[in-house]
Amino acid sequence: MDGVGEVEVDGAGEIGEAGEAGAARDTGGKGAGKHRRRLPKAAGRPRRRRFVTWRKALATVLSVCVLVGAGFTFLYIAIDTPRANAQSKAQSNVYLFSDSTRLARTGEVNRENVPLDRVPKDVQRAFVAAENRGFYSDSGISLTGTARGIASTVTGQGKQGGSTITHQYVKNYYLSQEQTVSRKVKELVISLKVDRHDSKDDILAGYLNTSYYGRLAYGVQAAARAYYNVDVEDLAVEQGAYLAALLQAPSQYDWAVAAPAGKRLVKARWGYVLDNMVEEGWLEHGERERMTFPEPAAPKPGAGLSGQTGYLVDTARRELVDAGVSEQELAGGGWKITLHVDPAKQRALERAVTKGLAAGGRSPKSGARKPDPDRQAGAVSMDPRNGRILALYGGRDYFRHYLNNATRSDYQAGVTFEPVALATSAEGKVNGKYDVGPAAVRRTAESLGMRTDPSGFASPQATSLGLMGAAPLEMAGVYASFSNEGKKVTPSIVKSAQRGDERTRLPKAVGGPAISPPAAELINSLLATSLTRDMENRAFVVPPRASESGRAVTGTSGPSDDGKAEWFIGGTPDLITSIGLFGEDAKSQKQVPLKNLGDGHPSRIWALYAEAVSGGPPAGVGSVPGR
Repeated sequence: MDGVGEVEVDGAGEIGEAGEAGAARDTGGKGAGKHRRRLPKAAGRPRRRRFVTWRKALATVLSVCVLVGAGFTFLYIAIDTPRANAQSKAQSNVYLFSDSTRLARTGEVNRENVPLDRVPKDVQRAFVAAENRGFYSDSGISLTGTARGIASTVTGQGKQGGSTITHQYVKNYYLSQEQTVSRKVKELVISLKVDRHDSKDDILAGYLNTSYYGRLAYGVQAAARAYYNVDVEDLAVEQGAYLAALLQAPSQYDWAVAAPAGKRLVKARWGYVLDNMVEEGWLEHGERERMTFPEPAAPKPGAGLSGQTGYLVDTARRELVDAGVSEQELAGGGWKITLHVDPAKQRALERAVTKGLAAGGRSPKSGARKPDPDRQAGAVSMDPRNGRILALYGGRDYFRHYLNNATRSDYQAGVTFEPVALATSAEGKVNGKYDVGPAAVRRTAESLGMRTDPSGFASPQATSLGLMGAAPLEMAGVYASFSNEGKKVTPSIVKSAQRGDERTRLPKAVGGPAISPPAAELINSLLATSLTRDMENRAFVVPPRASESGRAVTGTSGPSDDGKAEWFIGGTPDLITSIGLFGEDAKSQKQVPLKNLGDGHPSRIWALYAEAVSGGPPAGVGSVPGR
């Protein structure tokens, strides 16, 4: 009986009984228990358990496949190919100041559809090489690409575009740009239907005509005019390859406004397109080797964006794209976008920069003050407690200087970077670590929100001389982080953005600690000392009255190592203002050394602005020349 008990405890009663009967027959009923213990139960029963588990697993897999197939069949029948979306009739976007007064209305869309036979064959192939080399043989979808898109949507990891030309055409022409799982399933089904019913040429023509290329240009014909001032049939293959590369990130890759890193990326993307054409046999290798990058023409801003308006709209648009709104969706219109910008502070900053620049010289004929045409200014004023941009100056006029000086980062940071290196040293002492080499300084800069292009840190003197590129906007964020007890502050210009019931979720401007509070306190103390010393040496550097908290005013000023930029960053716990002056040839737009370097133009601008927004004359002694 002991043997039977062992078999039953193993959970195989039937098997145990059968084994017992067999053993009894073999022995004539004698010694059954002994023989039962010699049964190969460890060898027999596991094989049957594995067979049952495998059979159940197979049944489960088959059931899931049948359900998925049935569900997809249902969706394929139930989902009709819709009419073209409303994006073909783009609406205006309305931009408002913080007090709800209107800043601008945009929405003039450059759109012209063309038949495929007007697009040179080589240019058609450039787009296929860039986006979907298997276009002519695929079924219109990529299951792996769709799976990645659904996963990124569910997990909130950002947007994942369609992975085939057909898929992207469906998204652009038939559907809205919202990022939902149901929308992505619709994309998949409609892409299959479109690929089945439309020819590849029709799909490619639709894709070229509905894609957004930046500069408010929809379609390859509008893009050819916007970037090269030619009709589409006159595009060279090099130019077509640039337009194909541009689709991946129109704002980032627009040569006229791209940062140095963006220009490197678009050149690499351009080369990738041409190399793919060579691999596909669409371009001769020797011809490819002789090609040079075709720089596009300067852009023509849309109506209603003159003066500072275009720079404010440009900064807001870039922030929304970074927040996850696609450029195609934003260009489609219908948005109401409210900025943090205070109209009174905006006017004060504009006047201060204009007066500060004009103080640099006099006309030889009339003796009137006039600005140096080779001197550009960029400025950002923000509240360090919450990251809100309250005023921004991007250049003399968006129509005359399309590149936004407030966000450009192609000039050296110079002395304004020194506090970052000092913060690294202070942080090391706080944490008991004394690594203050370039790698550690670069990590601190990244923590504070700077874009640390490796080329800017390549030189051994980079961190001590501030040789890396920096923008007034990002330096405002760095100094705001110092002011805000070391918490990372990301400048934010957009207060809200909504279209109908859809409201964009914007990231928080104030994050976790970038550096420790003791390190931040030390930097603020050093900045206050530096500003006092500058005030003693140059009478026009006068701090505004202290904020209500009574804490000291902080700031730093000085030229870059190459003499092509001059900076002043200063403020109080409730207002940080970053001002950069940049030497740029008025005709060639190339960087040039500043004239009269060190004459205090940036600090003069800051003092004029600070006086205007503080409600009274600056505190301290001295005057502000040029008023």
